[in-house]
Amino acid sequence: MDRFLVIDQDRAAMQQLGLACLEKGVAVAMAETLCEGVRALLSTAVSLIVVDAAQLRLTPREHATLFEGVAPGVPVVVVVRAEAPLDARIAYELSGFRVLSRPVAVEDLVEKAPAAVEAAR
Repeated sequence: MDRFLVIDQDRAAMQQLGLACLEKGVAVAMAETLCEGVRALLSTAVSLIVVDAAQLRLTPREHATLFEGVAPGVPVVVVVRAEAPLDARIAYELSGFRVLSRPVAVEDLVEKAPAAVEAAR
């Protein structure tokens, strides 16, 4: 079974996404802050990291280095608000992140996780 790590302070959205993932056969680890998420990554293997852009305080490049250091090779999806500026979205994309707007569909996440796609086939 694949496992996604969801980092978001919006508990309702996190729980809704978690339940939708479980319906698709994907386990979910949840963290409310980036620090909790990094701690979870040190002890839990995941196939995808989903993080709310509001949690990212460093530059996109610094975050890419952080995630690669604690979870090498794991794809990261940054979830942005619909009104997020285009230049911010592009900065995340250029740093290697995938960018999705809220609300996030589980199908979009499964597409972003290579192991999850192969398991679904």
